[in-house]
Amino acid sequence: METFDALMGGFAAALQPQILIYGFIGCLLGTLVGVLPGIGPALTIALLLPLTYKVPAAAMFVMFAGVYYGAMYGGSTTSILINTPGESATVVTALEGYKMARRGRAGPALATAAIGSFVAGTIGTLALTFFAPWIVEAALRFGPAEYFSLMVLSLVAVTAVLGSSVLRGLISLCMGLLFGLVGVDLQSGQPRFTFGTAELLDGIEFTAAAVGLFAVGEALYLAWQGRQGQSEVLKVSGRLWLGKEDWRRSWKPWLRGALFGFPIGAMPAGGAELPTLLSYYTEKKLSRHPEEFGQGAIEGVAGPEAANNASAAGVLMPLLTLGIPTSATAAVILSAFEGYGLQPGPMLFTSESGLVWTLIASLYIGNVILLLLNLPLVGLWVKLLSIPAPLLYAGIVLISTVGVYGASNSVFDVGLLYAFGALGYAMRRFDFPVAPLVVGLILGPMMEQSMRQALTISQGQWSTFVTRPLSGSLLLIAALLLALPPLFAWRRQRAAARQAVQDQPA
Repeated sequence: METFDALMGGFAAALQPQILIYGFIGCLLGTLVGVLPGIGPALTIALLLPLTYKVPAAAMFVMFAGVYYGAMYGGSTTSILINTPGESATVVTALEGYKMARRGRAGPALATAAIGSFVAGTIGTLALTFFAPWIVEAALRFGPAEYFSLMVLSLVAVTAVLGSSVLRGLISLCMGLLFGLVGVDLQSGQPRFTFGTAELLDGIEFTAAAVGLFAVGEALYLAWQGRQGQSEVLKVSGRLWLGKEDWRRSWKPWLRGALFGFPIGAMPAGGAELPTLLSYYTEKKLSRHPEEFGQGAIEGVAGPEAANNASAAGVLMPLLTLGIPTSATAAVILSAFEGYGLQPGPMLFTSESGLVWTLIASLYIGNVILLLLNLPLVGLWVKLLSIPAPLLYAGIVLISTVGVYGASNSVFDVGLLYAFGALGYAMRRFDFPVAPLVVGLILGPMMEQSMRQALTISQGQWSTFVTRPLSGSLLLIAALLLALPPLFAWRRQRAAARQAVQDQPA
């Protein structure tokens, strides 16, 4: 009952005109960046970080949530109409959605993606609403040792899952942890890695670092790649709504996709890619029309799109309840919380309950706004794809520079912006994942504080991290995440080598 009352209070705040306007702007921006290939929610939220100096916290986080949910919605449009996923999580949607569009069924493909996103997003938000208080109660029993081990698990999971190489992920993570050490040591009061520069005493300005890595780095990388020829944009012709048979074949995949998306999204580094793949292969196995897969099966659009949007609510669960970001976008949102002097975690539900429940209520409202935006404005989204690439990249760099300078009035921060932009470009150029660096930069100082507090309580006994049951279990899971992938790869190589020997003629 307390949860329901708190949610009603959140709706009362979220339905205020000012909050609604920010939510609508966020949904519109999110759909736009989801449609434009190469521009994702992390980049967009990073670009908006300078606004945190001027905009109230509740309005800002409602807008961020709208951007995040909107990007999940918008990515399906380009996947279906030009076979170019706007987001990595919509790659699976392109497999069947584009084939449906080629057969003149772009309308039903877009409709099942939009409605599935609404259904699954609402289910995910319901789960967030009623499970979050349970997670908070459990988290209140955590001590410094458990928090340290949980952060280690999160860092290892992000490193192991993202990117094509665990080694590259670890290198990226170590860079993030190193950048997180810059500034004055809170316990000894000594400056670290500042090289005599007064601007670094407070640490690296995360806004400049995030905007540089995501916005400037992405713009430089896309400009380096060049435009590989224009893709054909298919027209939306014929019926724009679902027929009776389409409804019958879509509603179960929507529900199954939501059941995949939310729990996996809530896991460390679960993200949206894994549940969309699992949903696609599940629908292929369960379908009464398996022969249509690869030719434009509507289940192959409905399930993955539902999983994609449910995972967005899942990602917010550990962020709000534990203060743990499980994706690059969540890490950028966490930095915005810190900019307002707020620390996500179990105490946030007590100290800033109004803000938390306003944010959760806005997710329900945002789902409705996005459903109303997507189908009627599909023609506008398609026209956006004709924006010349050089103008798009130049605009991103210009907005980044103005935003960072306007927030701090510091030329040093602008230099930091371009330094991290060059680093972001180099990392993409040589296939190093950016997310571990960002998560390491955010969690590094927090992890160090938890470690020192745990050692102080245990009088310097390092064994406290493994003798406490929960802490030791979390560290064991982290060790397995690092050890098992190389072990499995080695076993596959040995099996392949044995098979090659057996296949040789006698």
